[in-house]
Amino acid sequence: MTPPARPAPYLISIAGCLFAFWLGALAAPLAASAANLPAWAYPVNPPAGHPVADDGHAIHVPDSTVTFTRTQITNLTGPVPDWHPDEHPAMPEIVAKGRAPHVLACAYCHLPNGAGRPENASLAGLPAGYIRQELRAFQHGDRPGSEPRRLPQTLMITGAKALTEPEIEAAAAYFSSLKPASFVRVIETATVPQTRIAGWVLTPAPGAGTEAIRNRIIETPEDFERFEHRDSRTPYRVYVPRGSIQRGAALVTQTRDGGTVPACITCHGPELKGLGDVPRLAGRSPSFLMRQLTDLRSGVRQGASTDLMKPVVAHLTDADLVSLVAYLASLEP
Repeated sequence: MTPPARPAPYLISIAGCLFAFWLGALAAPLAASAANLPAWAYPVNPPAGHPVADDGHAIHVPDSTVTFTRTQITNLTGPVPDWHPDEHPAMPEIVAKGRAPHVLACAYCHLPNGAGRPENASLAGLPAGYIRQELRAFQHGDRPGSEPRRLPQTLMITGAKALTEPEIEAAAAYFSSLKPASFVRVIETATVPQTRIAGWVLTPAPGAGTEAIRNRIIETPEDFERFEHRDSRTPYRVYVPRGSIQRGAALVTQTRDGGTVPACITCHGPELKGLGDVPRLAGRSPSFLMRQLTDLRSGVRQGASTDLMKPVVAHLTDADLVSLVAYLASLEP
């Protein structure tokens, strides 16, 4: 991966607004990165510059009749940019607008359709009980994340701690009611574009050429401007090592330690779409899944259900995890 380059001007306007809005509410200190993390799954955005002035131009995205200005897209205290209002029910206040100064609108990061982005979680169709459980885990300090410099994680912790019980119930009910969708295209390959970090995700570095994929997954928006406009239908390319999908398909069915450690499909369902309050794995961002499995394996992630997961991931290698999340990303949600 090439050294971080200066973000594009429009990215600066969004990343800068996020940082300024939350500067006084950081819940964790900015510390050095934990050792031995898969850097591709934990990108840390370079420092943002000054926001770009709004020229009043009406911005469009594909398949939408709605327009927004740059100010509306970067407004963190007003309604979120909702490009496709016909694809979801009415959003509760906490989802659509948040509650300043500490609670950013849920749909600003996780999007109105709950699809999420590589830097956070897809919430659409997850069990309401599971969403409530994880919000409380954030509140109780059980999900600090392995890379304390990642602002998305810090924002989630800060916002969750400020949520009221009615707001938790409203958000959980809303996102659980949505139909999950995947916008990723998984490509097995030996080489990938060289990338830079922009907006807490990877994006191809202009003119930088290609490099060996090695034991990595490279997840990038196909259209970075559309991604920055927060279009909930932004497509992604997911480059995975050759043979990893087939290997991952075998791993999800394997029990371990003489059958005492269950296979993934035992708890998450035969199609990995979840069972009861156990979450869906199919069709989720491989970057997100890699962070969760890494945090579970290292013991950073605590709270309800982690005791069941820890023996499952304890002896999995990084290569195993890459194969697992490559396979899971290739599935329909």
